[in-house]
Amino acid sequence: MDESGDSGRPQPGAGGTGPGAGPDKGRPRRPEDPGGGLLMGRPFGVPVYVAPSWFVVAALITWVFGGQLDRVLPGLGAARYLVALFFAIAFYASVLVHELAHTVVALRYKLPVRRIQLQFFGGVSEIEKESETPGREFVLAFVGPLLSLVLGGLFFIPLQFVEAGTVPGVLLAGLMISNLIVAAFNLLPGLPLDGGRMLRAVVWKITGKPMSGTVAAAWVGRGLAVTVLVGLPLLTHTNTLGGAAGDIGGVETVMDALLAAILAAIIWTGAGNSLRMARLREHLPDLRARTLTRRAVPVESATPLSEALRRANEAGARALVVVDGQGSPKGLVREAAIAGVPEHRRPWVAVSGLAQDITEGMRVPAELAGEALLDRLKATPATEYLVVEETGEIYGVLSTADVERAFVSAMARPAS
Repeated sequence: MDESGDSGRPQPGAGGTGPGAGPDKGRPRRPEDPGGGLLMGRPFGVPVYVAPSWFVVAALITWVFGGQLDRVLPGLGAARYLVALFFAIAFYASVLVHELAHTVVALRYKLPVRRIQLQFFGGVSEIEKESETPGREFVLAFVGPLLSLVLGGLFFIPLQFVEAGTVPGVLLAGLMISNLIVAAFNLLPGLPLDGGRMLRAVVWKITGKPMSGTVAAAWVGRGLAVTVLVGLPLLTHTNTLGGAAGDIGGVETVMDALLAAILAAIIWTGAGNSLRMARLREHLPDLRARTLTRRAVPVESATPLSEALRRANEAGARALVVVDGQGSPKGLVREAAIAGVPEHRRPWVAVSGLAQDITEGMRVPAELAGEALLDRLKATPATEYLVVEETGEIYGVLSTADVERAFVSAMARPAS
C-alpha cells in the first residue's frame, strides 16, 4: 500500500523529541537517516531506501506465489521460487514508480522530498511540506494511482501476445493485476491513502479549510480500517468457499485475519497521525521566537559561574550570554553544562569553560515564527540559540527544550 504524503513533520532540533520525531541536535547533523534501511539510489536527487521489513514481505510473496505457480506451472519444480522472487522484485519496482510519480510532482511544486522508502506494505514518499492549494494536493495524490493504472495497462499489452500457461504469461498477468489492485486500494477515500488525500483536497476546496479536509478524510480512513478488519476475512473466506460452509479455523483463514489486522492497524494509525500533524500545522504560527525566548544576562568570559548565576537570579533571567569587552556576544553558556557543575565548585569555574561559541546559524531573529523558525533551527543543530533584534541587539536565548515543550502543547490543544 502507499502512504505517500507529508510525513516529514517539522522538527525543532536539539535534544530530540521521535513519528519518529526530531533528529538529535546535540550531535553533528547526519546527511541521511540510517533507520531508513538499505540505500538503493537517488533518482531526481531523492534517496530511495529499502526497509528491512521489505525482505520479510519479499520472502512471503516468494513463498505464496511460488506455491501458486506449482499448481499453474507444475513443470517448473524448485525454479518456481526464482520466478516468484522475480515477481516480488518487479512488483516493488512498480511500487517505486508509483512513489516516483508523487516525488516528481512534489519537486515540480517546490515541495522538498526527504526520501522514498519501500517497506512492508508498499512505499512511502516523505514530503516535508504541505501543498499550498487543494488543487495541487489533489494532483499530488492522484498521480500515484494513475501511474499504477498506466503500469497495469502496459503489462496488459504484451499479455495479449504470450501464452497464458507460460512463465511470461503468468508474470505479466500477476503484475497487471497487482498494479490494478494497488491503484484501486490507494483510491479508497480515507487517509493515509492517496484517495484520502484526494478527499481532503475536495473538502478543503469546498470549505476553504485544510483542517476540515483532514478531519473528514481521517475519519473516513478510520472507517476503512474497521471495514478492512471485519470485511477482508469474510470476503476472502466467501470467495474461497464459494459461499459454502467450511473450516474457518484453517491456516488460510488465520492468515487472512492477520493480514486484515495489519492493514487495518496501518490505516488507523496513519489516519491518526494525519490528524495530529494537521493539528500541529494549525498551531505552528503560535511558535514564535520572541515569546519562547528566555531572558538572558551578559557576562564576561572570566566571570565565575556562581557570580553569573547570582546576576541572572537578580535580573529574573534564565540564560547567560558570554560577551567581550565591547559587549558583543561570543558564546552561550549551556544549561546542561551548568547542571553538571556541583554548587561548591561554581565559584571556581569561569563561564567561558561552559560556553559554546556562537556561529552565524545560531543567531535567530526575534521575529521568526512557525515553520520558518523550525527550518532555521534544523539548519544549525544546537541546544541554545542567541535571539537578536533587527538592530543586532541581544533579545535573549532560545532553548530547543522550550521549543519542544511548545510542540507538545500545540499537539495537545484541540483544533479550531
